[in-house]
Amino acid sequence: MKEAQELREPTEEYFAQPLDDNLFEWHFTVKGPSDSPFEGGFYHGRIILPTEYPMKPPSLILLTPSGRFEVNKKICLSISGHHPESWQPSWSIRTALLAIIGFMPTEGKGAIGSLDYSEEERRSLAIKSTSWSCESCGIIKNLVKAPSAHQTTEAERLEHEEQRKLAQQICFENPKSSTSTPETPEIRHRRPAEDAAVNNILDQHQQNVSETLNSSNEPFFLSSYFIAVIVLSIIFLMFRRVFLV
Repeated sequence: MKEAQELREPTEEYFAQPLDDNLFEWHFTVKGPSDSPFEGGFYHGRIILPTEYPMKPPSLILLTPSGRFEVNKKICLSISGHHPESWQPSWSIRTALLAIIGFMPTEGKGAIGSLDYSEEERRSLAIKSTSWSCESCGIIKNLVKAPSAHQTTEAERLEHEEQRKLAQQICFENPKSSTSTPETPEIRHRRPAEDAAVNNILDQHQQNVSETLNSSNEPFFLSSYFIAVIVLSIIFLMFRRVFLV
């Protein structure tokens, strides 16, 4: 209810509100990011909240064809219900909306719920989306605040900056690696200097193990030598007693 109150007023970038009869299902509309094939388009979708929200993540479903997301299919985003292990309770519905906007111009790379249509197809779908209508919400372009002829305010600039940072922190998950714990971008893209440091540590560790094994084998060989001498002496004495008496 608190988030619904905070998001009651639409912005020029997005709008979201719960359904009248279901607080756990929200409908949202986001505007296509500028300087991209989605510019001028409007994209509508559903947000399904679990009863444990905000301790567990929402599921995100796009309803408007965009060429970037499959329609009527849950998006496999690290902020969505596909990956509860990466969800942070401090994130919110607004965070999810900004993440969707920030990820629209990126490549799908085979992630669940993603598409890689050509720029021409995406521009065509962006034009068609302006007349798209939702049975519950009506014409979706009317849900977002109309742009005004004014210079970008400091608040808007900070929002755009937040949108960019979210795109860096939140990622689409590849289905081939969905069973493993997601790594951070710093781990995925380790620098050469870090690789060299790791290799040096491994080489040093291997050298220490070899030295330990060599030093531990030396007493073993000495004790084996003395045991062999004693055994041979006993055999010699027994042989002499039996055959030379």
